[in-house]
Formats: sequence, structure tokens, C-alpha cells
Amino acid sequence: MENLQKLSDLTPGRTARIVRINGSSRFKKRLLEMGFIRGENIYKVKLAPLADPAEYIIKNTHLSLRHEETQNIIIEELT
Repeated sequence: MENLQKLSDLTPGRTARIVRINGSSRFKKRLLEMGFIRGENIYKVKLAPLADPAEYIIKNTHLSLRHEETQNIIIEELT
């Protein structure tokens, strides 16, 4: 069975695979436009000084997401 968790729970320095995105269709569309596609790998680089937002790399692009946004992204951590 897959070990699913929220992207917000991913530890900096770890990589995961996107399983699904929950939330409104507007939110999903915005993430899809940024490359958040099922099966895509995402790497958590670091947290901001106050832990929000966090920096991620997906498809060789660096981006920052707020904690509340990452609560809706379901991932499977890779070993």
C-alpha cells in the first residue's frame, strides 16, 4: 500500500511523487499550469525563516507555496 501524505508534511531535502490534488477547480488549474501533474516528482528545498512559505523544485523550476496550499496536495514520498 502507498504511504500517502500531504506535501506540507514533506521534510526539506526529500523528494516525493504527486498522487492527487484536492481543493477547488481554480486551485487545481493553477497548480496544473505550474507543472503539478500526477506522477511528477517534487523536491522540497527549504522553509522560509518563519516556516511559511516553503521552496520546492518541480520540472527544474523553483517555486514557493504557502502551507495552506500544500495541505491539498497528496504525495507519496520516495526513498
